[in-house]
Amino acid sequence: MTISHAPPDLSAAAEQAPAAGRRTPPELEPIVPASARRTRLRAVPRWLRRTVGPLLLLALWQVFSATGVLHPDVLASPGTIARAGADLVADGTLPAAMGVSLQRVVVGLLLGGLTGTALALVSGLSRLGEDLVDATVQMLRTVPWVGLIPLFIIWLGIGEAPKVALIALGVAFHLYLNVYAGIRGVDAQLIEAGESLGLGRWGLVRHVVLPGALPGAMTGLRYSLATAWLALVFGESINADAGIGFLMNQAREFFRTDVIVVCLVVYAFLGLTADVIVRTLERLLLQWRPTFTGQ
Repeated sequence: MTISHAPPDLSAAAEQAPAAGRRTPPELEPIVPASARRTRLRAVPRWLRRTVGPLLLLALWQVFSATGVLHPDVLASPGTIARAGADLVADGTLPAAMGVSLQRVVVGLLLGGLTGTALALVSGLSRLGEDLVDATVQMLRTVPWVGLIPLFIIWLGIGEAPKVALIALGVAFHLYLNVYAGIRGVDAQLIEAGESLGLGRWGLVRHVVLPGALPGAMTGLRYSLATAWLALVFGESINADAGIGFLMNQAREFFRTDVIVVCLVVYAFLGLTADVIVRTLERLLLQWRPTFTGQ
């Protein structure tokens, strides 16, 4: 007698199971990346976003001036400042002053830049050069360069020389520190790789050290430009008969806050323009270096 065991009908058992016992899979929610959440904000042009802060400040300034909270003797209104600037441009006073100040900054920047870069190369590329140069530069760097104005007047007179020397001095220290740090910050493995490829001393300097120090040099140039405009303000207070600082000194004597603010705006505009030029050079010269540009 043969007994057969038939396999159970699982499908039938599943059909007979109560519907309440069935498990439904959880619904998946789509993950929205953070970049997609900022799409609307990024749709606005960047130049427009960057102007929101200054425009808001100007609007508050105008409101305070119109309501009398800000007295004209303390600070003129934006409208009054705009009219004063237009008058200075119309009679040629402001363009002439800008030309004189730009000439002083360019000459001082060239002299200080060449001096600071040359000293940094001597000190950064050679231990002997570091021993001879670095200690002296670091000592002079701690001396407030603005405090040297009386000595510059005694040594160089009251003409253009002390103004240019003051700018050059402030520029030289910034470039020295950043170029020197850039040279000494080059990866030693890159030097070893260059030597293994047969590069000599000057070949390493040209193809490895100087390109590696270029980011530091560009940073030093940006600092130097800011210092150059600051030094120009002090330099043009030395018995100047032309330039933006001369206009500011004249306006101070007659309590013309509108003209003073116009000169300050011109200083800020020239400094911003110089910074934009340096940042453009950075993008052109440092294309090989990927950097984080924000999210």
